[in-house]
Amino acid sequence: MEQERSIDKLARYTMYAATIIIIAAICYLLRSIIAYILLAAVVSLICRPLMNLMKKITYKGKSAPDWLLAIISLILVLGLLVALLSRLIPVIINIASNISDNFSNATGSSQFSDLIDNLDFWLVSTFPSLGPGFSLEETLVDFFSKQFSLSSLTSVLGSVASAAGTTVIAIFSMVFIGFFFLKDQNLFKKMIASLVPDKEEQKTVETIGEVEGLVSRYFVGLILEVLCVALLNFLGLSLVCKLDVSSALGIAFMTGVLNVIPYLGPWIGGAIGTVLGLVLKYSSAAALGTELNFWPVLIALIACFVFTQMVDNFVLQPLIYSKSIKAHPLEIFIVLLVAGSLGGIIGMLVAIPAYTVVRVIAAKFLPNVKFISRLLA
Repeated sequence: MEQERSIDKLARYTMYAATIIIIAAICYLLRSIIAYILLAAVVSLICRPLMNLMKKITYKGKSAPDWLLAIISLILVLGLLVALLSRLIPVIINIASNISDNFSNATGSSQFSDLIDNLDFWLVSTFPSLGPGFSLEETLVDFFSKQFSLSSLTSVLGSVASAAGTTVIAIFSMVFIGFFFLKDQNLFKKMIASLVPDKEEQKTVETIGEVEGLVSRYFVGLILEVLCVALLNFLGLSLVCKLDVSSALGIAFMTGVLNVIPYLGPWIGGAIGTVLGLVLKYSSAAALGTELNFWPVLIALIACFVFTQMVDNFVLQPLIYSKSIKAHPLEIFIVLLVAGSLGGIIGMLVAIPAYTVVRVIAAKFLPNVKFISRLLA
């Protein structure tokens, strides 16, 4: 009898393992669709506070229908993103144009030609096998013409077209699914609850509700952080560094978006913003015929980004990371370090939302485990 019970237990565990393997295989095969659903859930969580705010606006005791509020919320959020991107793209085009003009002027000068001739002479004298007629310029032109042939150009264009098509499908899918998640705010809960046993359904619904609340607060706080960082940098670049409004707004928005990457993002944004600010400042000064001192401008740019970073570190991040997901700052720091070492920048970006989900699930289903109870206390 004992032998039969052991066999039954082994069969049960084997069935559990097979079920998990099958579910994992299905998730892997449908990973793109699952990613669209999860991203749509994130979009709905970002838009939900705005939709709930608009629900308070009533006429004769009635608010607008949920489907209309969902559409307006999506349009407002996407419109804000498009408006900010429309400010960033002209800055990039302007910088590329300035660099191209400066490079063309440099290559057309006699000093550049003399530099190339001296480099050719040095290469021939150092490597006689190159031959007396060796030309670095012709060699590079020949190399790039072979590398970027018509077939490779066709392949690149095909890859770009495929990526563009995939991006359009992803955006449409996220917006379409996100609309229904907004319209029926219990839809995502129902989808997940249908996959669990009946005895765990109520607890699962409560867990999802708590996760949605915390993650929604986190993403809304993250957007506010991006806007606050962009606003502070915009004021510094326009008022202190005297950049024009369009350039200051584009650089500020870029630094705000990069600030989403924990720890590394602000440094990357500050470095790129400083370089771009110098390029735009001096190109504008040359056009106006004024003279500027390099070091005061450089110091002003660095001071602008450092000041914003100090405000972000000591004011914004503690409020967003700690208060929104109810976790200790040291706890968040360790999670980000582990995620960065395992998954790099992508791991750091998804670390806090993923940890929030794991944390809430552990609190609901494993409250008696000593480590979890001490951590959540």
